[in-house]
Parts: sequence; structure tokens; C-alpha cells
Amino acid sequence: MKCLVAYNPAAGRYPSRLLVERAARVFIEYGWAVRLEQTLDSEHITRLARQAAHSGVDYFIIAGGDGSVNRAVAGLVNTDTALGVLPAGTSNVWAQELGLPGLSWTRWMALEESGRRLAQAHIQTVDVGTCNQIPFLLWAGIGLDGFIIHRIEPRRRWEKHFAVLQYAASVVWHASFWHGMNLRVIVDEKPISSGHFLLALVSNVRLYAGGLAEVSPLARLDDGLIDLWLFDGETLGDVVQLAWELFSGSHVRSEKVQRIQFSHLRLESDSRMYVQMDGEPAEWDGSIEICVKPQSLRIMVPPRILHDLFSQDGG
Repeated sequence: MKCLVAYNPAAGRYPSRLLVERAARVFIEYGWAVRLEQTLDSEHITRLARQAAHSGVDYFIIAGGDGSVNRAVAGLVNTDTALGVLPAGTSNVWAQELGLPGLSWTRWMALEESGRRLAQAHIQTVDVGTCNQIPFLLWAGIGLDGFIIHRIEPRRRWEKHFAVLQYAASVVWHASFWHGMNLRVIVDEKPISSGHFLLALVSNVRLYAGGLAEVSPLARLDDGLIDLWLFDGETLGDVVQLAWELFSGSHVRSEKVQRIQFSHLRLESDSRMYVQMDGEPAEWDGSIEICVKPQSLRIMVPPRILHDLFSQDGG
């Protein structure tokens, strides 16, 4: 097996180069031909992934967080090269979905442990979303969370040790003057809803908010559909209620929350739309088009992962 392991030196709370090198040795122990590359920036991750696919590399493994995974996806969609992750980032929600342990002060060997699980992985093909033709794997958040990501990124390494507290404080601060947005929702060319919303969250996975909330408990990674969650509101009190419902899981029964499944979505607004895709910021005026690319990405799935993440068995 040919494998390229790329690591983002700026990702996460801890310098990870030596730990990534130890994890790479795990793959060598399994008889893989391994090349290790340091990434220069987010675009370099995409270029490395695309080059790996073009040169017939079996596995492209990124050591980083969800933003690094996002950039790798852009280079691997519709190729035969499978994506793996060594969770070395600040937020490792994709790794959490797959049961891979992330780095912490108490788990310095986590990347080696993740490497051993990946070395025994099987390959599954999953859906990828595109937001105005930009790929994402986990979510596209339009509104409050997109606005917050715009304000706090990029963060310095010391700030990442307080990521949850910083995000919570940012929510409260920005919610004091963020009053939502008017949106028109068109699904498969049919107007479905319109109104004033704090947040429109498109989710292809279950977890959200650093893995602390389960936003889409029925999400499947390979069913050709993605969930849109629309959260009504405009005041700080509405934001507090939204947060409570998300973290308690009661949003699925809330009268102020709508869930819409789709394969093609257009959101229209008269104001600027702030967006985060897998934690990476973007913004557009006018409209956003989100499409599902069914089963367009090969991923490495560790053994004993929950089968109900998928609608079909892999192999």
C-alpha cells in the first residue's frame, strides 16, 4: 500500500511533528510505503491530496483538525485515493465520528493509537456536500456560527487551549448584536420555507459544536441526502434557548426548529451571508447553492465503528 501522511504544523493545541512521525512508523510496520510531508498552508493540503490521487497513492492521511480534513477533501473527491485522519487539530469532530482518539495532555500516544486503527481500516464511500461549488464533509453553517468563525479565526496556538470557552464567550458577545437573517429556502427548485432565522445549519454528520452536541442523530454518511436545520429567532434569549436545545438534544422536538432533508438546496437572502464550512470561513451575497455529491469520497473507517453511520455496508 502507498500512503502519504501530511501534517499541518499550525493545527491544534500541541506541536505534533514528532508524534506524527511516530504514527507514520505504525503504517511502515504494517508494510506500507509511507511518505511524510509538512503542509505549508490550507491550499497546499489540497494540492498534496490532488497530487497523491493523480499518482495512484492508496491512502492520503492528514494529521490535523476538521479544517485540514476539509482541505484534503477538496483534492480527493471523485478519486480512488482514500482519506484518513490523525486527529491533531483543535476540533476533531470527524475523528470523533469515526471513534479515533485525539491528542490531549493525558493521551500523548493518541496519534499512534489512531494510526493502528487506520492500518486495519476498511474503505467506505460517503457523500460530500458542495456550497457554491466548494466541497465540505461535515457542515455548512449559515448565520450565527458562520459569523462567529469569521471573528475568531485564525487563532493563535495558546488560544486553542481555551477553544470551548472562547467559542461560548463569542456566541454570547456576538449574539448581543446579531439579530439573524431573512432567508428563502428552495429545495429541488420548490420554495419550502421563508422566515427570519438565527442559524441555517446543513449537516452531513451527527456531531456539532466540537462534538459536544448531536445535531443530526439520524444522519447517514452515504444516503445521498443532507439535513438542513433552521433555527428561528433574533434575540440573545433566542440564542441561549438554541444552545440549550442543541446541547440537550431537544431541538429535534422544538417548534422553533425545522429539519429538511435535501439533495439540492438554494438559500436566498437580501443581506450578506456568513458561512462556515467544516470550520473554514466564507461569505456571499444574494444566494447560496448547496448540492450533494453522492458517494463521491473514499474514506478509511476503523474497525468496530458504528454501522448505523452508514446506510450501506462497506468493504
